[in-house]
Amino acid sequence: MTFDELKEKAHALPLKPGVYIMQDKHNTVIYVGKAKALKNRVSQYFANLASHTEKTRAMVASIDHFDVIVADSEFEALVLENSLIKRHQPHYNILLKDDKGYPYIRLDVKSDYPHFSLSNRVAEDGARYFGPYGSRGATWAIVDALRAALRLPSCHKKFPRDVGKERPCLNYHMGLCDGYCRPEMDQSRYREAMDQAVRLLEGQFKEVQADLAAEMEQAAEDLRFEKAAELRDRIRAIELLGKRQKVVAGSLADTDVVGYHRGEAKSCFVVLHYVEGDLAAKDMDLIETPMEGEEGEAVSALVRQYYGGRARLPKQILLPCELEDEVSLTRMLSEAAGRRVEMVTPQRGAKVDLIRLANKNAVEEVERATSRAERQSKLLELLGKMLDMPAPPNRIESYDISNQGASDIVASMVVYVGGKPLKRDYRRFKLKDMDGPDDYASMEQVLTRRFQRYLDGDEKFADLPDALFIDGGEEHARVAVGVEEKLGLHIPVFGMVKDDRHRTRALVTPDGREIGIQRVPAVFALVGQIQEETHRFAIEFHRQQQSAHLKGSELDKVPGIGPARKTALLKRFKSVKNIKAASLAELEEAVGKATGKVVYDYFSEKK
Repeated sequence: MTFDELKEKAHALPLKPGVYIMQDKHNTVIYVGKAKALKNRVSQYFANLASHTEKTRAMVASIDHFDVIVADSEFEALVLENSLIKRHQPHYNILLKDDKGYPYIRLDVKSDYPHFSLSNRVAEDGARYFGPYGSRGATWAIVDALRAALRLPSCHKKFPRDVGKERPCLNYHMGLCDGYCRPEMDQSRYREAMDQAVRLLEGQFKEVQADLAAEMEQAAEDLRFEKAAELRDRIRAIELLGKRQKVVAGSLADTDVVGYHRGEAKSCFVVLHYVEGDLAAKDMDLIETPMEGEEGEAVSALVRQYYGGRARLPKQILLPCELEDEVSLTRMLSEAAGRRVEMVTPQRGAKVDLIRLANKNAVEEVERATSRAERQSKLLELLGKMLDMPAPPNRIESYDISNQGASDIVASMVVYVGGKPLKRDYRRFKLKDMDGPDDYASMEQVLTRRFQRYLDGDEKFADLPDALFIDGGEEHARVAVGVEEKLGLHIPVFGMVKDDRHRTRALVTPDGREIGIQRVPAVFALVGQIQEETHRFAIEFHRQQQSAHLKGSELDKVPGIGPARKTALLKRFKSVKNIKAASLAELEEAVGKATGKVVYDYFSEKK
């Protein structure tokens, strides 16, 4: 289907809740979404493409056709969306690397030498499953503790295939394993140890400890003190194991705290599992690209994927931000758990501190996994894509005009290379032959002088930028394009559009197309920083010029004229030359009758 056909089909959809399924020309599902009103939501993809994020524009460009499924309610749409995402794993949906969360310990009891492994779900395969537990890391810790307590093998040997093939490994010689790879160790010894492990996983700690205690006492009576000491150590290890398993398994019974951070190069989703107020386990997933869109939208998708399809869920989930579909999501998880699952976005108190901790963990995971160079490279790559540039803009030059408060009109040129300011390349310009403030004429003069110096071979202006940022709107950007055309240059130009608080809210092309940057905080911060630095540099130069002008002015010789009146006269008449030519009435209007008369008389005498 053509773009216009897709747009027409979207406008023909009903204003009902449902799910839409975007597909490419190979009939591959590339995105699944839900909507309260299908017509409104789907139509947004095919209108005002400039306002979309880079990811959304790429997805829309890949759509060949789409299907919709109308649902009776938003809740039904949510459940259906979750099911379809799991089935198709669409490329443009937010996807965790795997089904992390609440794993099980699996024991292959059919084998002659059963061994432990981890599984994300219970399967009807004849194996025994224990759990679920709080996280994969904590569950592996239980398995390791079982092996240590019962001196079970932790190597990669296969039994009975490897029995007697090689000498026992270092674990045997260190007393960490009973050496079941030795020919004299029969299968019954292994089975006995595994039976004890199963009983421990079933919670029969006291019974196993009692059996081992009786065996230890018998070994002591038989004067087998080395065996008695070995059994004593095993009993102590089992006591510690019991405490650990109780904490980890109990993490399902209390509260999960969700944290989220979107970095320049990566994003991170964190879940902290709390049991009776104590942190029991932590799960996290690094996402290799900085996730676009609103925070609530991203967190909602991650929470749905993390908890969706699990029958064992916590009583309470604390969220870092409010979710638009929180009511429907709460109902879906509650029905899956068979009881109420509460979702809370805390605003104050101790729960807010828990959210801060989870978010802090997410930030630290991203920073640990991302080098500074990688962050900057990814940030510039993302900026280049948003600006539809063929390559990331490594060198950015930004310009601003300052003419407020005095006769001097100045301009600043600020340079960023690799996302960082390169102050040695900063330049300042004092505007020449200007009749008065004119931002467009000033910008034309500054850019003409800058690029003419480049064409003339001036070493101070030898490097051309990959992009020009102009403090102003599309008219300022058009002036820059006019200068480039006149000089035979071709450099992408973008105006920096400011909001009511004088902060850059968007970039604009010379043809008036606005590029929203607020959806990606890292890009928004970089462009805002460039705009503020350019403005600061221009204002600083302007103040220096104003100060020097005031200090060296002929007005200093006029009796009774101080700094305040000098500033007032220059603000009104722009130069000393104009003050000399002013009439008595004009001077009196500017600084009062008495002072105006003094100034008029002084310069009349000089004439």
